[in-house]
Amino acid sequence: MYKEKDFDIIVVGAGHAGCEAATACAKMGLSTALFTIYLDTIAQLSCNPAIGGLAKGHLVREIDALGGIMAKVTDMSGIQFRMLNRSKGPAVWSLRAQADRILYNVNMRKLLEATENLAIKQAMVEEIVVENGRVKGVITSLGVFYGAKAVIVTPGTFLNGLIHIGLDSFEAGRAGEFPSKRLSESLKKLGLKIGRLKTGTPPRIDAKTIDFSKTEEQWGDFPPPAFSYSTEEITNPQVPCYITYTNERTHEIILNNLDRSPLYSGKIKGIGPRYCPSIEDKVVKFREKPRHQIFLEPEGLSRKEYYANGIPTSLPYDVQIAFVRTIPGLEEAEIMRPGYAIEYDFVYPTQINHTLEVKGIEGLYLAGQINGTSGYEEAAAQGLMAGINAALKIKGKAPLILGRDEAYIGVLIDDLVTKGTQEPYRMFTSRAEFRLLLRHDNADLRLREYGYRIGLVDEETYEKFLKKKQALEKEIKRLKTTIIKPSEQLNKALTEVGTTPIEEAISLDKILKRPEVTYEFIKKFAPSQENLTKEIEELVEIHIKYEGYIAKQLEQVERMKQFEEKVIPADFDFNLPGLSKEVIQKLNEVRPRTIGQAMRIPGVTPAAISILMVAVQKGAGSKK
Repeated sequence: MYKEKDFDIIVVGAGHAGCEAATACAKMGLSTALFTIYLDTIAQLSCNPAIGGLAKGHLVREIDALGGIMAKVTDMSGIQFRMLNRSKGPAVWSLRAQADRILYNVNMRKLLEATENLAIKQAMVEEIVVENGRVKGVITSLGVFYGAKAVIVTPGTFLNGLIHIGLDSFEAGRAGEFPSKRLSESLKKLGLKIGRLKTGTPPRIDAKTIDFSKTEEQWGDFPPPAFSYSTEEITNPQVPCYITYTNERTHEIILNNLDRSPLYSGKIKGIGPRYCPSIEDKVVKFREKPRHQIFLEPEGLSRKEYYANGIPTSLPYDVQIAFVRTIPGLEEAEIMRPGYAIEYDFVYPTQINHTLEVKGIEGLYLAGQINGTSGYEEAAAQGLMAGINAALKIKGKAPLILGRDEAYIGVLIDDLVTKGTQEPYRMFTSRAEFRLLLRHDNADLRLREYGYRIGLVDEETYEKFLKKKQALEKEIKRLKTTIIKPSEQLNKALTEVGTTPIEEAISLDKILKRPEVTYEFIKKFAPSQENLTKEIEELVEIHIKYEGYIAKQLEQVERMKQFEEKVIPADFDFNLPGLSKEVIQKLNEVRPRTIGQAMRIPGVTPAAISILMVAVQKGAGSKK
């Protein structure tokens, strides 16, 4: 075995988790190596060419607020941006961007290569070296050893990856790329419990063979809103997506060929995502629906390839051709790449801590799909936090663990390590108890301080943030202290927007609280003397309108913190009198840090929590 070099931190895998982890570690001043099986597919958008969406957009904004890179790269590569759910409340607004697949890869690689303290290597890591419960480094397929104080494993779908198209299957981490088999064996040898998951992708269609006149054109927002707080303007040309639908003939072809489906023939053993089912599953489970929506999404500005979002499938190639050509606009479609399903190994995430470090193996961190999640954004968020915490530990500093009341990232990680998952985990706004506090618009107000404190947010960016925060607070104060008197002009305008006139002097914030009144309305009668940005104006309006609801959620947070602050000793013995074997098993599996976390473990009853609280208070479960 040949030893080439030692690093502070080694990151295995250069997908979305790996890129965030590696840049975070390097920017925090640690020598870092990023290993990838193939240099040309760094940060590959393996599935749909899009970033963000419901709740996922929140994650991207939080990554940016902490000093991560996904938002910046998306802004440099985006070819359509849309703010979703504008017709609903601001808690569920979320940005989504179509990204140029090639530009995303190129821009990410440029950013990585320009990062100091970061080495990028093409090699297949096959073994994690651990001695006496502590990581020592990795060994590649060429027998080369690299030493490290910490190793972050982010292999995506490459762990024992197996692709299915019809009843044919072949080993791959992604179409056309080798899987990582020995790394999975290495993790098993370290004592980690491994499971099997499945995901899928739809066929890609040649644009020259699509009749767009039979589809519905869908453009993004203009001007396009940016993901990153640092982006001043989106400069790429913007393009539309197109909407079409399956029909009864499509469904008939699919139903008639289920015997050739690896999903329905039992060949696929891994569990797939419920929220993003294959078209086979949609047709079988929702037979009452006469059609299913399809978004034809461009792969990029320089490509004539469209991603058929809505029909992921693992049916045989000939069946894919047949059912695709029943869809309006796709009657003459040529499939450039067939859809497929992929099975892969994952580690049950209750085996990791909130820092994403593996329990019992110091210096080994897991991030991304290996922890049972799906999606670029969930992976990137974990990668960033794994990188931050690995770096902080090496520096001898306290970890950064975000609370459920602070970030969707906190909800994501707490769900994984506390509740575990048996299927690919996706973030939804409904998973957050305090989603009015965790809005898309206020991610920097929640998290920028953390990013600056740990060294991922530079001085210039932080100063810009402080000025924005100051302007926001000043304008809110002005609206609360400025009194406006009744006037014929004001009352006429209030009536015109559908609300009642005022009869006595009133503060501006009281008028803005009315559902019919906007900040633009206030500006007409009492404009600010400051040159406020549209972003600040929107933040002001949201804060004023939802102030009462926000206050109630903050009260709920305080009540929750009473339990989060009740710490359970690390060596606590959960074999307490009065607890069932099932509850004891669950507590031992998760080993919650606090009473609050114990309360979120599925199957741990209120009665069990009462017993646990008494024992913790008395010190009854502490091992001597």
